[in-house]
Amino acid sequence: MVLGIASASRFYFKRGFGHSSVIRSSFCSLRSSSDMKEVSSDKGSSGSALAGGGSPALPPVKVGASLRSPSSVVQSTPEIEKKYVHRVYDAIAPHFSSTRFAKWPKVSAFLNSLVPGSLVLDAGCGNGKYLGLNPNCYFIGCDISAPLIKICADRGHEVLVADAVNLPYRTGYGDAAISIAVLHHLSTERRRRKAVDELIRVVKKGGFVLITVWAREQEDGALLNKWTPLTQKYLEEWVGPGSPRVRSPSSPLTLESIPEAEENGSREQLKEFMDTSTDLRSLQLRHLHMNSQAADLSLASETKKGCEDQQEFFVPWHLPYHRAEVSGASANAVAIGLAKKDDKKGAVVYNRYYHVFSEGELEKLVSGIGNAVVVDRFFDKSNWCIILEKIS
Repeated sequence: MVLGIASASRFYFKRGFGHSSVIRSSFCSLRSSSDMKEVSSDKGSSGSALAGGGSPALPPVKVGASLRSPSSVVQSTPEIEKKYVHRVYDAIAPHFSSTRFAKWPKVSAFLNSLVPGSLVLDAGCGNGKYLGLNPNCYFIGCDISAPLIKICADRGHEVLVADAVNLPYRTGYGDAAISIAVLHHLSTERRRRKAVDELIRVVKKGGFVLITVWAREQEDGALLNKWTPLTQKYLEEWVGPGSPRVRSPSSPLTLESIPEAEENGSREQLKEFMDTSTDLRSLQLRHLHMNSQAADLSLASETKKGCEDQQEFFVPWHLPYHRAEVSGASANAVAIGLAKKDDKKGAVVYNRYYHVFSEGELEKLVSGIGNAVVVDRFFDKSNWCIILEKIS
């Protein structure tokens, strides 16, 4: 569901399979922990992960291959993601999980098309609704939210806390990877691109990656009216090269001002000016009024256009009071202004950060990646979706 920095997490591991109370050990029957340490697939074992590819899903591995240190590619998480993604999902995890059970048909179709025995990496697994969907495949899920990961672990899934832009798997480890509704929570193009690079890196040659993101072109256009476009108020907390490009409507018109007498001018000069310029002032006032009306129309048009082009939003999550009681984070969030109470709806309202994708943006994001190609793209349930195949 949502990923971010995890360097401080006790569940994070770099080169071996980290053992913790959250990570189950049954996966050892599939691959031992030593197999996850600095290993690489045989060159001859690559092939399509989709059914019919004809290649073994779990090829032999060689111990001793080099592995770049994940610490060398860690990127600091922008504050907006920490506050409006990580902390929010930690607070709403139980309620969020109770609403996430329906499987999207096309995601299910993708997972069911994989070769039996394939290892699937779910980056941003949320409450794990796709983990184990195909009983003939093996799944490992990861997410930045420890409460969501605990929900997955309690259901018996293989999961760990991890970072979208720094996945803790060796290169070529999985047969396929999925990222469902994750990239739109990353606040800069650079971080979104890095997350895509990581998804491709961790699958073997011939492996497939499915990515879905929220679309700017929502099937229910009325939803956008319920979302809050980012404004300067929030940018004050988020300044830097990665800040979003929020469009500030401005009028192209320059309004003429009415001539005024010098402040230090004499009363006679002021009276003379007023007596001799009555007609001129009348014309200027009329001109000003007309220009002002034109400016208002232009501003309204620009504002509408700016809203239509807006891609950075806060999307509310209403956590019912009875649910908020089980999370001490909610009381603190209200106290510090991270959330607010809505007595009419009987809920604590959290804002979640989203960068919604416009048509063609996802394809543009993956363009230029030399070791993967787009094999399918589609629009599904107000999401832009893409399937990549790793070719080298």
